[in-house]
Amino acid sequence: MAYTTINKSTDYFNTKLYSGTGSAQDITGLDFQPDFNWIKRRNTTGSHRIQDAVRGSTKYLASNATDGEVDAGDVDAFLSNGFSLDSGSTAYNASGSTYASWNWLANGTGSANTDGTISSTVSANTTSGFSIVSWSGTGSNGTIGHGLGDTPSLMIIKNRNNVGEWRVWNSTFNADQYLYLNRTDAVATQSILFNSTLPTSSVISAGTSGDINSSGRTYIAYCFAEKQGFSKFGSYTGNGNADGTFVYTGFKPAFVIAKKSGSGGADGWKMIDNKRNSYNVVNANVSAEKSDAEATNQVACDFLSNGFKWRSASGGANASTQEYIYMAFASAPLVGTNNVPANAR
Repeated sequence: MAYTTINKSTDYFNTKLYSGTGSAQDITGLDFQPDFNWIKRRNTTGSHRIQDAVRGSTKYLASNATDGEVDAGDVDAFLSNGFSLDSGSTAYNASGSTYASWNWLANGTGSANTDGTISSTVSANTTSGFSIVSWSGTGSNGTIGHGLGDTPSLMIIKNRNNVGEWRVWNSTFNADQYLYLNRTDAVATQSILFNSTLPTSSVISAGTSGDINSSGRTYIAYCFAEKQGFSKFGSYTGNGNADGTFVYTGFKPAFVIAKKSGSGGADGWKMIDNKRNSYNVVNANVSAEKSDAEATNQVACDFLSNGFKWRSASGGANASTQEYIYMAFASAPLVGTNNVPANAR
């Protein structure tokens, strides 16, 4: 059985759906103050908008673009149970538009970390295995403290104040491999990204790539360490069948992102959750690298009590013999410390 110290996953992660009004409004209903907030318009085209407590709620980055951060003030503040939207925001709060937001708890605005040779500001939640890390580049090989107290299983990194690619590292990769969050490309290799060195329980290694450590530039990283019963990061092989690949997580999923990592075609980052589809089959999806409206014809998946199972032969998530990476977060553990098992949907 899979046990966990996190019996209530919604204390650390939750999806919140809402409708825009064109007037200032508070989006509430979370069980925590979000420190990392990812918003996407669903019913029409609109960029992904990512904000966090370390950079400040008013500043966003778009996962489907290479632009530096913009201080737009659309998310006015993070609240104790949600976030506050500005009346003038057409991106986050347009009248008649629907939105999905994915929210994580870290540890507020962060504090100084000197575990690496490059000083960082870190907001870390070691219970759920999530940290937000900000630093200024030096242009020389170095290390950066991430505050997790555990080795990251997945890292998402972006240059803040300049044009630059989003880089993603997964624990199934070697020390030189990465994917682009803002592209559909297959896994690529660059030795100067992580200085050919895997992350440790205390630091990320940084080479001299402009997307991680250029002098005069600032950076942000979202780091995740796998926590039994709450989060899972890994890879699977598609089977190209409607009776698709099953991926064991040890919990009932709330949110899954999957991306083809092999060279068998360019497919994007498919994002599905248990709120846009409250029952199986789960097929409402957006792609992290696109501004497109939500689709329902690209993937199909069942969320089960102990993992997820693909229900289509779509190349976006289940092409035959193709390798995919994924990240998944729980709605409930398979079995918690209270010995109560999760139910299937």
